[in-house]
Amino acid sequence: MNIYSDIPTPGQKEASQAASIYGLENHGLRNLKRVYWNLSAAALYEEAICRGEGWMAEEGPFIVHTGKHTARAAADKFVVREDSSEEWIWWGNHNRPFASDAFNMLLARVLGYLQGHDIFVQDCFAGSDPEYRMPVRIITEQAWQSLFARTMFIKPETLDAARKHVPEFTVIVAPGFSASPLIDSSRTETVIVLNMASRLAVIAGSSYGGEIKKTIFTVLNALLPFQNVLPMHCSANIGAGGDVAIFFGLSGTGKTTLSADPRRRLIGDDEHGWSDAGVFNFEDGCYAKMIRLSPSAEPQIHSCTRRFGTILENVVFDQRSRKLDLNDDKLTENTRGAYPLRFIDNALEAKRAGHPTNVVFLTCDASGVLPPISRLTPDQAVYHFMSGYTSKIAGTEIGLGIEPVITFSACFGAPFMVHHPYKYAQMLKVRLLQRGAKVWMVNTGWTGGPFGIGKRISIQHTRALLDAALTGKLDNVEYTTDPVFGVEVPKSCEGVPSNILDPANTWPSREEYNQRIRSLASRFIENFELLSGEEVGARGLEAHGPRL
Repeated sequence: MNIYSDIPTPGQKEASQAASIYGLENHGLRNLKRVYWNLSAAALYEEAICRGEGWMAEEGPFIVHTGKHTARAAADKFVVREDSSEEWIWWGNHNRPFASDAFNMLLARVLGYLQGHDIFVQDCFAGSDPEYRMPVRIITEQAWQSLFARTMFIKPETLDAARKHVPEFTVIVAPGFSASPLIDSSRTETVIVLNMASRLAVIAGSSYGGEIKKTIFTVLNALLPFQNVLPMHCSANIGAGGDVAIFFGLSGTGKTTLSADPRRRLIGDDEHGWSDAGVFNFEDGCYAKMIRLSPSAEPQIHSCTRRFGTILENVVFDQRSRKLDLNDDKLTENTRGAYPLRFIDNALEAKRAGHPTNVVFLTCDASGVLPPISRLTPDQAVYHFMSGYTSKIAGTEIGLGIEPVITFSACFGAPFMVHHPYKYAQMLKVRLLQRGAKVWMVNTGWTGGPFGIGKRISIQHTRALLDAALTGKLDNVEYTTDPVFGVEVPKSCEGVPSNILDPANTWPSREEYNQRIRSLASRFIENFELLSGEEVGARGLEAHGPRL
């Protein structure tokens, strides 16, 4: 919408009805055109469509195309290096240092850019447990991004609560602002910078919704360990008997799909904390991959693509009929859907539960050598948690090609970990030992050969193996020990052919299998040497990893 025109918009009358008394001048925002405070989902639909930001599709979802950024710009994320946090931040590829003076210059330029613009504000919370809930404020120049924030985070329960909202962390999102590497010390025209001292983050030059949610997640990863809460990049659900399971994994490994089990209640699909009281969801929404979504394999998630209140990023649709084509990847492989958690029929309203009895590490093994399921000791769990092995699937980050890329992402979410991975790993080990939780590693990747030769493990078999693990059916079966990785592999499981449980049996050549598993083990060893070299306490843990 042209900022110089003064065309009335649908939400203009209610723009300030839910305004917080803690105004935007506290963030340095002045001379704004109009501020739309805490609009409802319906009002934001109207605003976004009026402003030409997207389209309403058949049966009600809102579709937006995010332009050149259809994934996270991981290489463009920085953290301000300042005295209050410098000593405990894990500096490196994921937490690149940014000078305080450069941040102040960038912020001033963004604030100047936003003058004369309409602004949308969502005051909400991160964390479903009131004891650890953090008030946050998301300030955007696009209505649909405000809708995204409202969908993903926890809303104030009353109008009075919205008016009294005082944020502890604020995110300013200006996708129309182009950073200058020469002036702003950025790498490109896109820049994401977190300042832990001023409790403020700037996202500029990207419209991708995932940047908003992952910025807040990064902040929680930084702050919650000081309150003895383990932040986790995981989904979580609970069985009829009250048994809680958590599922760690990077995007594309099946966190969202496998936790949306009709026989278990969903606590959340992506981000959780583990406190002395148990597990709690950080969010009030889900953010799932939509590409080639199957109504038979993922019925609950698929149904969300036909509902008002769902935001679909970069999903292809027919302009005339407004029918979706979930199989079309011409815009990106990383098509996404954001929808309220309550859209999942069996979602747990409280979004929090007790302590996990099962912890699952999901890995997409493109080498095709890891078992479909294996059982880990607590020390092996620490090793594999710190390693965070998987294969990145095309589209989830800028620059990924068609083939999966073998990667090690510490804690199954290294880009969002602010402390050294050993700190999170030790917190996990303490909880595993205290609660006696069983740890499983589940391969949702390939079998019978690597990517391009073997085939993807059947989701039906993965579900059967998970069900057997979570219900205790695998507790009393016979196990064998993997000769390289040392993990325990069940010899049988009801509903799953026994021959696929040992991946060596599925390869046409045992010699090729041995070469490939030794190659993967070498990658594990090299990666862990780098990690343990950074942290004295982690040295010696390599004894619980693979051996050549």
